[in-house]
Parts: sequence; structure tokens; C-alpha cells
Amino acid sequence: MQKYLINHILNRTEMHNYIRRSTHDLLSPTSQTHNVAIMAPLTAAEIVKHSAYDSVAWNLPPTTSGTCPVAQNRRGGPLNLYYEIHGTGPAKLVWIMGLNASHDDWKRQTKYFGHQNASKYTCLVFDNRGVGRSDKPVNYYSTSEMAQDVVDLLSHLGWIDLSTPATRSVHVIGASMGGMISQEVGMLIPDRLASLTLCCTAPRLVRTAPFLENLRERASMFIPRHVDVELARLGHTLFGGDFLDQPDTEYEDPEKNFPTRRERFAAGQLKKREDPESFTKKGFLMQIVACYFHHKSPEQLKALGDAVGRERIAVLHGTEDRMLTFRHGEILHEEIGKGIQWKVYEGSGHVLMWENEDEVNQLLKELVDRTS
Repeated sequence: MQKYLINHILNRTEMHNYIRRSTHDLLSPTSQTHNVAIMAPLTAAEIVKHSAYDSVAWNLPPTTSGTCPVAQNRRGGPLNLYYEIHGTGPAKLVWIMGLNASHDDWKRQTKYFGHQNASKYTCLVFDNRGVGRSDKPVNYYSTSEMAQDVVDLLSHLGWIDLSTPATRSVHVIGASMGGMISQEVGMLIPDRLASLTLCCTAPRLVRTAPFLENLRERASMFIPRHVDVELARLGHTLFGGDFLDQPDTEYEDPEKNFPTRRERFAAGQLKKREDPESFTKKGFLMQIVACYFHHKSPEQLKALGDAVGRERIAVLHGTEDRMLTFRHGEILHEEIGKGIQWKVYEGSGHVLMWENEDEVNQLLKELVDRTS
């Protein structure tokens, strides 16, 4: 089954045909979003020459960083995870990122919690197995094994001590695949979680045809073809509404800003291409396998709610999420049960941490402060 899935996702003919069907609409000189004409985005060649290109990477020096050995006596181990700690506050926040994304993709939350509010919060960000500066073994990945990696990391850092009575000492936040891993963390150490936030994620895959099409699209980053087509398709998959067509206002200095957020997003993807050792085909494929086979039953989700405490759980989802459709968030909400915090972001896609940055940060702050 795993071999079939990988071959299915990487079927080049299917991917090229899929892209070809909609390239014209995505890259036409103007497009209509809410009846407003949108100018054609800069090309990749223009983006890398733009004065804002070097502003894509943020300067967020960690309080400490390093590598941690995990999976010492488990399948695929031992292997090393790269991690960073930001901030020195009493509330400990664990951020678990999604498919083919690194610790840097939490930068907006790392800045807010680990730098602007560093005396109140301590943030742990890390690279999952298969991506970034962590090891990328070629073997079967599962969200349950990756969750055990997180428990190993927390034990290594002294954030939890499995030999002592449990205390609710850590706040776990997971996005997309990271939300799947976070569910598994909640199953492993429910009585050590002060809160659990599940963003744009799923308990299992339903209506998988759109999901597989989007995975084929993302996997196509490893197939030589026009980069502008690829970036346009990826942006359409990940973001909702006209978010990417809004002006880029990241910095006060206009020289550090692109014309729109679309170019800022594309610049981030182009930066990843400059680091092929961190973002590899093998690691990406192994993580896809973990996502595809993730499955939490209604009974397991109810047990998760019972064990963690529904007043400590938040589920966030955008109505225009094309990667993991809105129905996945509804299922999480329904099956964990009444009493959780259920937040719907109308018109938002799969990247809530950027699309709704201020609102999400405020929601998380209130949840963490209330449950600490």
C-alpha cells in the first residue's frame, strides 16, 4: 500500500496534466477576485532579484539550540532532531509543524511568544524527522512514531519527567501534519498537557481525492518544470480568498516589501530550493506516508477529550482550506466532543498562522494563560 501511494503521488503524467488544465487561469495577466483586477505577480526570476528577497529570512536568535537523539530503541532509530528554544518564561509551548515544513515556519508565533513576550513564554520549535536539520531516515514514518519523537525530545530537555507523577506542564500546538502528531502526543501523555491546540488538521482523511491531488501538486516540486507554474498552484492550494493578492506590509521599510503577499510566499519557497539538503524528496515522501495512514477513530477522539480535558482543547480550521478540507476540522470538533474551543476562520485556507496571524496569536495567548 505504501509503495502504491508513493507511485500514485509521483505519477508524472498525471501531475503534468493536472497542472496544464489550470495553468492559464492562475498565471493570466489579470484575474478576478471579488471583482477586483489583480496584476500579474512577479516571476521567480524577478523575485530573487527584488530588494525584499533577503528580508524573507527573519533574525530570531534562539535562547538555545541543539540536536537531540530520539527513537533509541524504536523503529527507524536512533536519529537526531534539531530544535531551538526561544524565550525564558514559565509557560512552556511546544510547536509541531506540518508536511515538509521546518521550525522556521513557526516564525510568526516564535517572534510573538518567544521574543516579544519572552519573559512569559518559552517556545520549543523543532524539525520533525524527514525535514530541515533533523535526520531523514528512509523507513516507515507514522504520526505515532513522530509523536514519540516529541516525547523523547521533551524528556531530553527536562520539560517532562516520565518517572515522576504527572503535572500539566506543556502546551502543545500542532498544524496540519503537526496537528496529527499532536493528537498522538495527547494520546501518549494526556495528563501532562496543559493545553492542546489542533490547527488545520484531521483525525483521518475523508474525501481523499482533493487531498491526493494536492499532494501530487506539492510533490511536483521535485520534478523539473516551470517554477512559476508550480508556485502559482501551491499558493492556490495553501491560501484562501484573496489573501495572497493583498499588499505586502511585512516591514515599515518599503524596500523590504514585495508588491503583494504572493511574492513573499513565493520567495519563501524559493529560499527552500536553495537548501536541498534540508528539503529532500525522500523525507517528503516518508512524511506523506505518515499523513496518509494517520487514523483516529471517534472512540479514540472521545478518549482524548476525556483524558486531556475538553476545556483545554482548541480546534481551528479555515473554511477555504483546500489541503485538508473544512470537513476534517468539523469531524475533530464533533468527535472530541462538546466543551472544546471551536474556532472557524471564514474564507481562510490552510495557513492560519499567517492568514490570521494576530487572531490566532491572541486565541493561543488566552488559552495558554487560562490553562497554565
